[in-house]
Amino acid sequence: MNILGFFQRLGRSLQLPIAVLPVAALMLRFGQPDLLNMPFIAQAGGAIFDNLALIFAIGVASTWSKDNAGAAALAGAVGYFILTKAMITINPAINMGVLAGIVTGLVAGATYNRWADIKLPDFLSFFGGKRFVPIATGFFCLILAAVFGYVWPPVQNAIHAGGEWIVSAGAFGAGVFGFVNRLLIPTGLHQVLNTIAWFQIGDFTNAAGAVFHGDINRFYAGDGTAGMFMSGFFPIMMFGLPGAALAMYMAAPKARRPMVGGMLLSVAVTAFLTGVTEPLEFLFMFLAPMLYLIHAILTGISLYIATALGIHAGFSFSAGAIDYVLMYNLPAASSNVWVLLVMGAIAFVVYFALFSAVIRMMNLKTPGREDATVQPEEEANSNTEEGLEQLSRHYIAAVGGSENLNVIDACITRLRLSVKDAAQVNDAACKRLGASGVVKLNKQTIQVIIGAKAESVAETMKKIIAKGPVAPVAVSTVAATVAPTTPPAPAAAAKGVLETLLAPVSGEVVALEQVPDEAFASKAVGEGVAIRPTGSTVVSPASGTILKIFNTNHAFCLETEKGLEVVVHMGIDTVALEGKGFTRLVEEGAQVKAGEPILEMDLAWLNSHAKSMISPVVVTNIEDFSGIRLVAGDTVIAGESPLCEITG
Repeated sequence: MNILGFFQRLGRSLQLPIAVLPVAALMLRFGQPDLLNMPFIAQAGGAIFDNLALIFAIGVASTWSKDNAGAAALAGAVGYFILTKAMITINPAINMGVLAGIVTGLVAGATYNRWADIKLPDFLSFFGGKRFVPIATGFFCLILAAVFGYVWPPVQNAIHAGGEWIVSAGAFGAGVFGFVNRLLIPTGLHQVLNTIAWFQIGDFTNAAGAVFHGDINRFYAGDGTAGMFMSGFFPIMMFGLPGAALAMYMAAPKARRPMVGGMLLSVAVTAFLTGVTEPLEFLFMFLAPMLYLIHAILTGISLYIATALGIHAGFSFSAGAIDYVLMYNLPAASSNVWVLLVMGAIAFVVYFALFSAVIRMMNLKTPGREDATVQPEEEANSNTEEGLEQLSRHYIAAVGGSENLNVIDACITRLRLSVKDAAQVNDAACKRLGASGVVKLNKQTIQVIIGAKAESVAETMKKIIAKGPVAPVAVSTVAATVAPTTPPAPAAAAKGVLETLLAPVSGEVVALEQVPDEAFASKAVGEGVAIRPTGSTVVSPASGTILKIFNTNHAFCLETEKGLEVVVHMGIDTVALEGKGFTRLVEEGAQVKAGEPILEMDLAWLNSHAKSMISPVVVTNIEDFSGIRLVAGDTVIAGESPLCEITG
């Protein structure tokens, strides 16, 4: 994994522990005397902030492990206790704060990924497998404690000095943080920067003697000086970006405003209420980078002004209206937090005016103003299990297929992918599926911005790949669908197409003449094409009746509703395998739909035992029709890619 990929994945891992902060803030706030006056609720929320480092250890370990394992989470907690207790024994002044949790979480997750399946001798077998992970993590953290016990004090002093410098820089330091924070959004590295500012910089000791680090911790612990890294975000997220959304809506041609209006309204409301701005930012980040630079500058200015005015405000999740209302009367909130609303009104006007002017002057291609004719591909309802699986499979194909994928991760709004070759990622295909942008950070690291369903799609992608390979999207099909350069053919020209056969299996297209079998290569069996499979599921290429399934399950014959007789023969001389490697999913005489699974293959076994797995798909009664035309690209996806057209 390269350095950039590491920090992207770290940013994603930090999101799980950060996600617990809103509920902690709610309990802490509602338990205060001016609201419910229930100290036990306030203490319950405070307990989260008091043990934040431990929560980070558990959360990072879980999300860093290859399957979000509970054993890794336990190992993270074990490692944290060992590291912290051993370090302060060497030097009582050491306080790594949340960084101790992050370090032990990374160690635990990496240990799980390496040794979760370890086999030990019989007399030690009880301690093998996942039970070995907490043991090994504890050992590694003990070594780290010995190192950090002597190495960390200078680092701690440097962090303290750096934090003091930033804080002493006052408004300028806050402004620089806000500017850099937004610039890092496209890479996902802002989470790392935020963790340092919100959970590490600055110290506050409460009346009980407890020490709190970082802007968020100090704010909710009652430190009236906290908030310089948070206050200025409220005007931008609640008002500025919605103003930008309105500018983009008004800049779109009137005919296209209904098309983009609903989308812009939804992301603007999300930004205002919750402070989650990425869905809105990604709408113009890549279409109009100049606007995003302006946005980053304005964010820095907002943090500068808020700090210069002595405004102290905070949030538990993000700078939206919900957090603003909850923190308004907290002890650490300054009496002038109302000024943020005035700044917000000004920010709304500034964003609207600047964005409107720049969009028109530079003719920027913001939503509704694009030249391309690309339209999102109609997809199944991704709120259903079937629809989500279909969408996820399409994304795998669009990023180059399962063979191109190394690591699948996600954050709130984007897929974070490590690939073998970013050049194989089809941006147009991703956008057809609804992605608002594709970020290629380097040759192995990409991000696909797809909105709030990103994590669900990522998890489903992992499950799909675990079942078998998925072929990349056919380039010729994408090109024809996404960027047509010629007018569509007249309706009369399509009248000759009687039926279109879909690919029965995912894989690489091979000319029938190249099949290593004389009967198929000479077209004595019939006209068609062949596929070298990369997928393990064989589906029906059209709707019809299964006339025959061979006893060895390696081939079947389908009669379509239009009368075509199609033979799908998986591999060459696979009849000699006597059915091994094939599982029948339907019986002879079954009525099937196009894309319905017919056979399941153990492709790895078949590739090593069959003469060849090149699989012919032929129409045996082609003489009853006018002809056959190949329409597939270099690769096809089972049940989705058109394979050939039959003219009648």
